[in-house]
Amino acid sequence: MDFGLVLQTDPPASQVVSLMRRAERNGFRYGWTFDSAVLWQEPFTIYSQILEHTQKLHVGPMVTNPGTRTWEVTASTFATLNDMFGNRTVCGIGRGDSAMRVAGRKPNTLARLGEAIDVIRDLAEGREAVVDGNPIRIPWIRDGKLPVWMAAYGPKALALAGQKADGFILQLADLYLTEWMVKSVRQAAVEAGRDPDAITICVAAPAYVGEDLEHARDQCRWFGGMVGNHVADLVGRYGEHSSMVPDELTEYIKAREGYDYSHHGRAGNPSTDFVPDEIVDRFCLLGPAEAHIEKLRALRDLGVDQFAVYDMHDAKEATIDAYGQDIIPVLRD
Repeated sequence: MDFGLVLQTDPPASQVVSLMRRAERNGFRYGWTFDSAVLWQEPFTIYSQILEHTQKLHVGPMVTNPGTRTWEVTASTFATLNDMFGNRTVCGIGRGDSAMRVAGRKPNTLARLGEAIDVIRDLAEGREAVVDGNPIRIPWIRDGKLPVWMAAYGPKALALAGQKADGFILQLADLYLTEWMVKSVRQAAVEAGRDPDAITICVAAPAYVGEDLEHARDQCRWFGGMVGNHVADLVGRYGEHSSMVPDELTEYIKAREGYDYSHHGRAGNPSTDFVPDEIVDRFCLLGPAEAHIEKLRALRDLGVDQFAVYDMHDAKEATIDAYGQDIIPVLRD
């Protein structure tokens, strides 16, 4: 099992770079960041510094979207980083939540997202693609490589990930839901004539190592609110008790009253008081190292290739070090 670290690009950028360097020293192979231009600093600028100050770490957004950047710009940016530092980038992409909503736009349609996945990958790897009706190719790219991993929750999005993406990003660590969603992605891949085992499965969720479960829950409760944004979209699309979406994913948002993006992804987010302890425990990894190892082994048995640690709480360095010392060596063995 591989491990990734997920951060917000809060200033100073030097702190983001420092934490990524710390992660690489502790055995993490991937460094991810949020991508929301209004809420945080520009991630692609920071990726250049992360790549400069690490040796093997792969970096990318978790996740970008096809609406806030034109597709040829996205492809050229990834390709430039790869040309400078070797093929060490991954394009995590989704419909767009905070990046689009904060700017007053709706998330992208799945049709637009599916088209963008193909175009961005083709352009970044030096092939011709059609953008707004015009065939274009970036002529200077040589031996470019850009895996595109798609974030998804709902049935149609899961199917699209199986049909088109090189990897699937699931932003929660609930065992039941992970099994259901991984099966959905792989089934869609089979139906599209693809090898389902060729799709990298990445589960991303907060992790907090320690004995004080109450404090850990409070530090990670924000995550249930973030996931709740996507669940609310699913309920609006499919209904509250639709056979298309498990009740295990939808029940907890009944007490949800809204969401303030100014606290997005942050410990103490007042918009996430509705999230019960049970959901925090199911969606996150909390407790002593042994509890993390047990749940990670279960995730690995479900086909998860990478666990990406959301490290937005008051123990960033301690979590990275605990994973490097007590958890990653066990799962790598």
